[in-house]
Amino acid sequence: MPRYEELLQEFEAYGRSAHGVKSLMQVISQRLHEEMTRYNWVGFYFMEAPTFEALVLGPYVGSFTPTLRIPLDKGLCGAAATSGETVVVNNVGADPRYLGSDLVRSNIVVPIFVKKSEVKKRVVAELCIESYFADTFNPPEQKFIESCAALVGRYME
Repeated sequence: MPRYEELLQEFEAYGRSAHGVKSLMQVISQRLHEEMTRYNWVGFYFMEAPTFEALVLGPYVGSFTPTLRIPLDKGLCGAAATSGETVVVNNVGADPRYLGSDLVRSNIVVPIFVKKSEVKKRVVAELCIESYFADTFNPPEQKFIESCAALVGRYME
């Protein structure tokens, strides 16, 4: 757990001086890919404006070519965006919604929110991490990744 805290502090410090949210996303993607050995692809998707019917690729780092555009009714990314909840699949071969690489075994997708008003939040982006290893995303790992996504959401507001 201390490594999680160190990375979150690093991301928070960088965010205070970052030149925009895409820069922050790129640094988070790079550092998670470097530091977390089982994170083989780390990236962000933005909600496509103005229609909000799909997700489009943002900053990422990883060892395979990602999907450039994902309709909201497709894949684990679409499921997370439409439900507004984190999607964790530790055996993607058993989930027919998974759209990515045959090499991937585990996937987590965390929606990123900004406050649209005082009452309602809206999904504006997602943090997606894929691993070549089954059972990568346990509860502490999920909490850490959700904290990274929440940090990005605060900088997007």
